[in-house]
Amino acid sequence: MTIHTETVELISTGRMPTFHMITEKVNDAVRKSGIRNGICTVYSHHTTCSVMIQECSFDKTYNGLEYLQQDLCDVFESLIPTCRKEGQYMHPGPELTRFSAEHGEDKPQTLNTDGHLRSAILGRSETIIVEDSKADLGQFGHVYFVDFDQTCSRKRTVKIQVMGE
Repeated sequence: MTIHTETVELISTGRMPTFHMITEKVNDAVRKSGIRNGICTVYSHHTTCSVMIQECSFDKTYNGLEYLQQDLCDVFESLIPTCRKEGQYMHPGPELTRFSAEHGEDKPQTLNTDGHLRSAILGRSETIIVEDSKADLGQFGHVYFVDFDQTCSRKRTVKIQVMGE
């Protein structure tokens, strides 16, 4: 069995959920791996981020989100409102706030509970079948990395691992 791993660095905006279409990066990793049949896992290191497979809806809102992305944000906003003030959610508590401060994060950056909850629902990874040296995403599937943390711009890491023969 062969294993091929790549790391992709991305920058989120921090003003709203940030969506990155990474389909080509996934396809490139599969191609470079030389693997004919196997699986490809796309994984986020971050607990406020998700990886999802969805179609591209082409049309965009004035702020640059595809319509389907905006619809997802609107659904999440009704289920899990964006954290706008301290005490809106139980998280972060005083111990986490202290821990975060010791690791270079200020209080406003810890007010990202909505991002954690949204990521917990969507998940932090996707597994894609590799068949005949291609990622099988279906007719309309694209791979997106989503950063739900709106507190500030951040550097993000995505791992792509292809395994098989």
